[in-house]
Order: sequence, then structure tokens, then C-alpha cells
Amino acid sequence: MDTRQRIIEATYACVARSGLAKTTVEDAAREAHLSRATVYRYFPGGRDELIHDVVTWELMRFFGRLYQAVQGAESLEAVMERGIRFAHRSIRQHAVLQRVMQNEPELLLPTLTLESNRVRQGIADFLLPYLHQHGMADGVDPVGAADFLARMVLSYMSAPGRWDLDDPDEVRELVRSELLAGVVVGPEPRAGDTASRP
Repeated sequence: MDTRQRIIEATYACVARSGLAKTTVEDAAREAHLSRATVYRYFPGGRDELIHDVVTWELMRFFGRLYQAVQGAESLEAVMERGIRFAHRSIRQHAVLQRVMQNEPELLLPTLTLESNRVRQGIADFLLPYLHQHGMADGVDPVGAADFLARMVLSYMSAPGRWDLDDPDEVRELVRSELLAGVVVGPEPRAGDTASRP
């Protein structure tokens, strides 16, 4: 493991233990068994840069796991259903994220906001081939549709509204009736699909 990665992982351990606000450069250096000077050599912006990069690192790890979760899905509907369910479950079960969001969201949200465009673009790029494969509704631009779907996926991951994202039938209905309706040529019904939600 290179030194920069060692510092990031050590800082993450400190955040997991003490939270964002209480994690210092000194804590990270101690956890990594390095000097403060070494930490500053890799993170000249100090604590702010270090925390930003740790949050970004964990965010990218999350989306790496999400990418793995949807591998092998053969249709746009299946990709979105798997992705939404995996992301919702992972966010709910991520103890560090839940604690930070509960106790110090103001420290986490600026980095998430800065990274959101990159994340959204990554999701859109991933969905675009599936959209082309599925077929677009008349007058719908595939690039714009991919961006729209990426925004919606990110929104539902953290704020599901009236939908129970632990229920596969509800996720299927959400994808078909709210996300893909009007975007693609009608999603093919599958055996066991429910009628529209009451």
C-alpha cells in the first residue's frame, strides 16, 4: 500500500471512531504511524484536504461496490432495480455514514455536493448503453435521459419517499412507473409483475 493510501485509510479509521469534526491531522498521522510532516507532504491543504479526500475515497468505494452489484444485469430495468436496492441497503447499513449524517451532516454535505456531478456523470455514462439497447420513446434524447435517470437514482437512494426500497415489487414498480415511463419504449412486463400501485 502506498503512503497516501495508508494515510487515507488511517484517517477513515479515525473518522469511524471519532467523527469528522474531531479527526485531526495529528490523529491521522498517529493512526498511520507517520509523522505530521509526512501527512502534510501528501495533503498540503491540511485537515480540510485530508477529510475531503477521505470522503471522496469512501464515496468511490461505495460506487465501485454498486457497479459490482449490477454486473450481469441484462436489461435497463434490472440494472436500475438492482442498483437502487443495493444502494439503499448499503446506505442504511453504513454505520460510519449514518453516524456522520446524524451528528455532523454539515461537515459531510459540502464534499458530497462537490463530488455529486462526477458521480452523476458516472451513473449516466453507465446507463447510456442500456438506454440505447432498450430503445427510446419518441423525441427523447438518450444523453438527457441518462442524466435524468442518474439524478433520480441518486435522489431515491437517500430519500425513497413513499416507496419501500426493501421490497423488490415496489422497486420494480418505481422503476417502471416513475423512472422509465415516458423515457423508453414501454418496459417489457415480466412474469409476476404487479399491476400499478394503488
